[in-house]
Amino acid sequence: MTRDRFERALLRVLRPVVIALLFLATAFPFLYMVTLSVRDIQELIMDPGSLWPRAFTLDTYVDVLTRQGFLTFMRNSAVVAVSTVAITLLVSIPGAYAVARLRFFGRRQVHFLFLAVYLFPAIVLAIPLFVLFTMMGLRGSLVGLVLVYIAQTVPVTVYMLRNYFETVPRSVEEAAAIDGCSRLATIWRVVLPLSRPALLATGLYAFMIAWNEFLFALLFLVEKRESWTVSLGLSQLAGSIEVPTTVLMAGSVVLTLPIVIVFFVGERLLTEGLTAGAEKG
Repeated sequence: MTRDRFERALLRVLRPVVIALLFLATAFPFLYMVTLSVRDIQELIMDPGSLWPRAFTLDTYVDVLTRQGFLTFMRNSAVVAVSTVAITLLVSIPGAYAVARLRFFGRRQVHFLFLAVYLFPAIVLAIPLFVLFTMMGLRGSLVGLVLVYIAQTVPVTVYMLRNYFETVPRSVEEAAAIDGCSRLATIWRVVLPLSRPALLATGLYAFMIAWNEFLFALLFLVEKRESWTVSLGLSQLAGSIEVPTTVLMAGSVVLTLPIVIVFFVGERLLTEGLTAGAEKG
């Protein structure tokens, strides 16, 4: 047996083993969280080492969604996340297209300046934003939280979309211009349909930030419980000694499940969008 045949045979054996181990390492915590969320608290106390419940119950989810107020928290998070995605893309698309196609002084450096915002930790920006939003009357408002998230997501979405727009052939845009399309019509009718994978990738990125973010939600909304997001509601459960572990796990599932569903629905387009623009030829 040659070395090449030996290595190929070894890889054929190791590949499913490695995939299975990685899947187990990543999926087991979530599956264990789900099984805990559907267990009765008395059963958990009597047999804490059991990995599989003897009986399933959905009372924990009823408790989380009704008595703990997670239906309201999910609605607030959905409003914040969807608004953040919509406005982020609305701002980022023309900005990224301008950096990719238009000629102006400092064009090659401007997209790196967008990423400079990530040089500063969020805690450094928290106090000035808290003072500013208090003076503007936006503290305790979901509108103020959306503005903060937009400021966080726009720089990196501009950077991601710029890389993708540069892979769109100029000849396609030139053909649209010959057909009488203006610059905006070309973006709407030509560039955006070709950029759906990148738009999905950046949109999902912005959605995950807005759905999971905790620091600014705590800073701006802690005094107004009816405006809390899911992450803030979950922290309330985690900090309470009166809340059973099963209810806490149910709240964690409610926080995590929307992201998991959105990811798997758009996984193929998401992969294309993240890798597009990485190599030009």
